[in-house]
Amino acid sequence: MTDHEVAIVRWPGQTPPIEDDLAALLAAYHLRTEAEKGEPVADVNGLPDRYRAEITDPRTAFADDVVLVAFLENATAGCLVVTSPTHGQSEIKRLWTAPESRGRGVASALLGTALSDAAKHGVHTARLSVWEWRTGAIALYERLGFTVTQSWDERKQLVCMQRTL
Repeated sequence: MTDHEVAIVRWPGQTPPIEDDLAALLAAYHLRTEAEKGEPVADVNGLPDRYRAEITDPRTAFADDVVLVAFLENATAGCLVVTSPTHGQSEIKRLWTAPESRGRGVASALLGTALSDAAKHGVHTARLSVWEWRTGAIALYERLGFTVTQSWDERKQLVCMQRTL
C-alpha cells in the first residue's frame, strides 16, 4: 500500500487537527464492540462512562499515551493507542480501521509504526487483548509475531497476546 500515511499524535503538548476525526473513529470502535458483545447501544450516550470519556475528550483520556492516526487518501482511516511504558511494557489498544478503508494495509501500518516507536522508547514487550470472535485481528497479530499468553483480564472471551520487541 503506497497511498497511506501514519501520523503519530502525542498528548500532552499538541493540539492535533484530527481530534474530531479521532473521536469519530473511537465512537465507531466502541459502538461496534458493544454490539458484538451482544450489548448494542443506540449511540455514544449509551456507552459506559469510561468509553464515552475517550470519545468526548481523547486528549485527556490518552494524556500519557501515544495515539496514532492513519490517513488514507487525505482522510482519517484508522487509529491505535499505545499506553505509556510500565516496567518496559506497553499495551496496544483501540486498533480500529474505518470500514471503507479495510483491506488496504491500514491496521498493519498502524501496528508497524506503534511497535517501532515503542521499541525506540525502551519498550521490550507489547501486549494487547482482543475479543475471541475477532479472528481477522487475531490472525493479523499472529502474523506480526504476537502469541497468546496467560490472561491478565478476567473478562470471558478475551484473548491476551504479547510480543517481544
